[in-house]
Amino acid sequence: MKLGFTSTDEAFRDEIAGWLAEHLLGEFEHIRYRGGPGDEHAYFRERRAWEQAMAAGGWIGVGWPEDMGGRGYSLEQQVIFHEEYARAGGPGRVGHIGEGLVGPILITHGSRWQQQRFLPGILSGEELWCQGYSEPGAGSDLSNISTRAVYDAGKDNWSITGHKTWTSLAHEAEWCFVLARTDPASRGRHGLGFFLVEMQQRAITVRPIMQLTGTSEFNEVFLDQAICASEQLVGEPGQGWEIAMALLGFERGVSTLGQQMMFQNQLNQIITVARRNGATADSQIRQRLAQAHIGLKIMRYNAMRTLSGNMVDGSLNRAAMISKLYWSIWHRELGNLAMDVLGPEAEVAAAQPYELTPLQSLFLFTRADTIYGGTNQIQRNIIAERSLGLPREPRMTG
Repeated sequence: MKLGFTSTDEAFRDEIAGWLAEHLLGEFEHIRYRGGPGDEHAYFRERRAWEQAMAAGGWIGVGWPEDMGGRGYSLEQQVIFHEEYARAGGPGRVGHIGEGLVGPILITHGSRWQQQRFLPGILSGEELWCQGYSEPGAGSDLSNISTRAVYDAGKDNWSITGHKTWTSLAHEAEWCFVLARTDPASRGRHGLGFFLVEMQQRAITVRPIMQLTGTSEFNEVFLDQAICASEQLVGEPGQGWEIAMALLGFERGVSTLGQQMMFQNQLNQIITVARRNGATADSQIRQRLAQAHIGLKIMRYNAMRTLSGNMVDGSLNRAAMISKLYWSIWHRELGNLAMDVLGPEAEVAAAQPYELTPLQSLFLFTRADTIYGGTNQIQRNIIAERSLGLPREPRMTG
């Protein structure tokens, strides 16, 4: 595991830090530290303009290969980029699904046509993506999806019908990658396809899901014979599960270091409040603050260990398999800590519509951390079965 950086890497750190300091001013200064999970509704238009400013500076796809339009930066430089972005208070990226998930999948599994069609729109910040995985009956157990795709040989396209849920930014995205069943007789992870579906068509309906925070960054997506051209199927019919799992590997890639810097920003805010209101006089609060700091350091070292395993194809090594379980529990406890540090102030809001503080929103949103992206129970099964080689959990039959 490599923990240090060369002088060349540190020079790059100065470059990206300088660019961010120069550009997170003026029209973008007020969106620093805004956006991201639990705050996706904030300043969306301004953050979309910021995405295109990032593109103009050449800061989208820094780790992509140069022949795919990226900068081809080393792993260490990608880590530095995400760390400095979070440290500077860069706003939540509206294009992160395209850059961090769709792009790498098309680079490793996509056809040349798909790469030429979709990668430029991601790199320019002009086309946004959302994820069509979860369904009402297939959340943590993704292999239970029922959305179906039927091929029309005469028109050479696919007709997709189904119900997706918890789809972040579906109301803003131009495109969605959809996991659907291409073989109606198949079950589980077999007979699936990975489709690139245009959102702006009458056959697709998007409905917001209101959250505890009073916002609705998530949506339900209804597909009623939505059309997807045959060349927009990634891989072959039946390869959907393999591609979907590779995508989850990319999800736990280098951008997790940026996520951890966001966590550090939140912890720093809690410490500031604790010092201001005297909560640090409580020895238990001090101990919990120290434990949060230690936990975040452990998270970072495990992420570096994961990345040192060379996840260029999206495959998950053992270190990666524990990351979701670990950070979700840590982050949920950070939300609890925030409320205890705030004290009575944590339960005070003016009136409807409630204007929650960042720490109040942190607490409410982190209730979902151990559920979305695979519940903690599912994560433990994955670790046991795929990493430790233990027998599969008994499944009910009949």
